[in-house]
Amino acid sequence: MVVALKAIENLTHIKRVHVSTYQAASGAGAAAMDELYEQYRQVLAGEPVTVEKFAYQLAFNLIPQIDVFTDNGYTKEEMKMYNETRKIMHSDVQVSATCVRVPALRSHSESIWIETERPVSVEEAREAFANGEGLVLMDNPEKKEYPMPLFLAGKDPVYVGRIRKDLANENGLTFWIVGDQIKKGAALNAVQIAEYLIKVKNIG
Repeated sequence: MVVALKAIENLTHIKRVHVSTYQAASGAGAAAMDELYEQYRQVLAGEPVTVEKFAYQLAFNLIPQIDVFTDNGYTKEEMKMYNETRKIMHSDVQVSATCVRVPALRSHSESIWIETERPVSVEEAREAFANGEGLVLMDNPEKKEYPMPLFLAGKDPVYVGRIRKDLANENGLTFWIVGDQIKKGAALNAVQIAEYLIKVKNIG
């Protein structure tokens, strides 16, 4: 999420973020992916469903809980998004997250609403995302072109689409992102951080 927020933060300060995440089974590990495969097979075969890695059956279902709940009603995953977004962006941005486990095998999706210091037009946002490092703009409603996890597994960038203005708040903007967290969230991020540190060292 932060890589997309940074593209807008470069235009104007982001004051508030509301995000709903739709996290694939791969976020819970390889064994969880195997369990989802098996659950689909069991359901279609009319067999009892095995549930070990998730709180409930995930096949043909959504689970609005990732990690344990905290005293404030948010899960640890949701509080992680709050704390890490503010830390990485060095910002006082207010973040409210709802994290949902979905029966996709790989690649996380997020529906994001932001409130900015000044209005940002759809055209401005598209340009910012198109030029943003690590981002790919995929936003053509007329051709039904938008990011979907099925087609983006194994890809390095974060894909951005469904960009639109908030109808009730001139400083509000909504968009949709998809990224393979296995690539972007772990291995690729490590490479990019190393490249950045080398670049900074050489400049210094």
